[in-house]
Amino acid sequence: MTTSTILLIILSLVIAGCLSFFQYLFKVKNKSKLILFLTFLRFLAFFLLLLLLINPIITTNKLEIVKTPLPIVVDNSSSVAFLNADKKAVELFRELISNKEIQDKFEVQSYLLDSDFRQSDSLNFKGSQTNLDLVAKNLKSIYKNAFYPTVIISDGNQTSGEDYVYSFNENNKVYPLILGDTTKVLDLKINQLNVNKYAFLKNKFPVEVFLQYSGSKSVVASFSITQGNEVLGKQSVQFSQSQKTAVVNMLLPANKVGLQVYKAKITSSVSEKNSFNNIKNFAVEVIDQKKNVAIVSAVNHPDVAVFKRAIESNLQHKVVLVKPNEINSLQDYNVLILYQPTAAFKSVFETNVKANLNTFIVTGTSTDFSFLNQVQNNFVFKMSRQEEDFLANFDSQFDLFAIDNIGFEKFPPLQNDFGTIVPNGEVSVMLYSKIRDIETKSPLLAFAEQQGKRSVYLFGENSWKWSLQSHVDTKSFEQYDVFVNKIIQYLASNNAKKSLVVNHESFYNSGESLEITAQYFNKNFDFDEKAHLSIAVTNSKTKQVKNYNLLKGNNIYKVNLDGLAAGSYNFLVKELKSKESYSGHFEILEFDIEKQFVNPDVQKLKQLASQTKGSVFYPNQVSDLIKILLENDEFKAVQKDVITKSPLIDWKWLLVVIVLLLSAEWFVRKYNGML
Repeated sequence: MTTSTILLIILSLVIAGCLSFFQYLFKVKNKSKLILFLTFLRFLAFFLLLLLLINPIITTNKLEIVKTPLPIVVDNSSSVAFLNADKKAVELFRELISNKEIQDKFEVQSYLLDSDFRQSDSLNFKGSQTNLDLVAKNLKSIYKNAFYPTVIISDGNQTSGEDYVYSFNENNKVYPLILGDTTKVLDLKINQLNVNKYAFLKNKFPVEVFLQYSGSKSVVASFSITQGNEVLGKQSVQFSQSQKTAVVNMLLPANKVGLQVYKAKITSSVSEKNSFNNIKNFAVEVIDQKKNVAIVSAVNHPDVAVFKRAIESNLQHKVVLVKPNEINSLQDYNVLILYQPTAAFKSVFETNVKANLNTFIVTGTSTDFSFLNQVQNNFVFKMSRQEEDFLANFDSQFDLFAIDNIGFEKFPPLQNDFGTIVPNGEVSVMLYSKIRDIETKSPLLAFAEQQGKRSVYLFGENSWKWSLQSHVDTKSFEQYDVFVNKIIQYLASNNAKKSLVVNHESFYNSGESLEITAQYFNKNFDFDEKAHLSIAVTNSKTKQVKNYNLLKGNNIYKVNLDGLAAGSYNFLVKELKSKESYSGHFEILEFDIEKQFVNPDVQKLKQLASQTKGSVFYPNQVSDLIKILLENDEFKAVQKDVITKSPLIDWKWLLVVIVLLLSAEWFVRKYNGML
């Protein structure tokens, strides 16, 4: 306490004494014990009240020794056990944290690393991933603005996250303790495999495989891709000391619909220490894109034949030519092309009201536009009977789907009746019409959608001339055929709005994050935040069922299914109130990324140590590591003078005592009839 505080306390004693004397003893002749007791109570009450106002503070000085933190991070992933270094890792870890001199100099903190980073010393080496980048990010957060060394006991093989070499703070030294046998052995490895997730039936899909070799001898390896017992592709690959990598490209046939699982494998006549990385399973979902297209025309025209040829250039499309009076049912078709409709098409439009097929309407000089005004409401036609030639002008801002300008501006004109074509609602235009060099700003090729039904309009006949012109320009019909099939693909897509929408992959690799998301919409198609979604996952082989609830996130429901074993699974997502459901299937492919290594990544760990001005050590050099940590003067403990200021008396208890004193005085006075 300061001198002024002490003087104030003495002054408080004097004031409290004077006030109590004046109230009880001044001019009082009978100074009985009762009066003296009451005077004492009043004196204490006044003094404590003044003491409360002064609030004296006691200052204490204390010296503290702050040790330098020493995080010791141990790789807890299964790759350490696979390299037979798990026992050595435990031994090194125990030796470091139990060293008395290390404990005296450093504030030792032990951490585990696999797919996560956490403070613990319970090692089991069962982690499915290694993310060394997490070490750097978490240590920066834990020890902000601190200078400290870091010991990492690891094989350095990273399987997820960003490159850890440049993630660590350059000012804080890192000392990697390398686990595993560093002796280079012969190893063939499938390093990476690239393939599209989807393929179309009866087509071929490409597979790109990156192979890697470790060794000093020349080796001839055999690479193959199989499905079951059937070999779909095989190729010999030669490696040598100068040729360590190879890229293999194969085209595989898609002959079956559904999820198809394949096995890529590389072998040689030389035995390997690790054969797990010689095999990689992958899957492709084969989709049957087959669509039946009906071209309805009452006239014979070259356009019809060209449309048929272009559409059937895609082997998944089949075209049927029919006349309007021959249509009884549309249930066998996916897309309807109406070529120059007239009143004879009335039954076709009436039948399509129930079938609700997407339509492609082509107009021309034989079209009855008055009839079209009656049977569709996407456009309003005010046409004369005067024929006109219309050139095409491509709109580069068209974004309904991806399409290239195949030279539409250079194509011959299309013939149509002259007049005005006014859109009735929202319409996307790909091609605008021109009359000679005058832009009409009227659509030539337009796309419309109302209540889930899609329609395409081509306002002009003789598009067969476009096909010929494209062939003249490119020596092929391919560009024109792609253009027509893009339109058919747009019309064949089913975009009906569903109440329950579930997103998932058809296959996952073991160890990968397995998350299924869903959205549920009410009758107004607004996202329903009060929905209750559950999922039942059934193993196709064992029939074991696991039930989960989907948790609500930001306009989405999701569930994490990590931990499921490799195999085939069926699942059912259900909304509990409405009973709306969605069923699906996925496969988990056997793949352990932690078993892809035969040696520790010494080069990466050395690079990390060099980047942070640290040093690399091997298991037999742990004593050298301890010596460097102890002798390095940069990691000295810091002595701090900690000044603590605290009130002499807790004000809460002081108030309680004052109340008790005043209450006691009141009761004594009341009891003795002095009130």
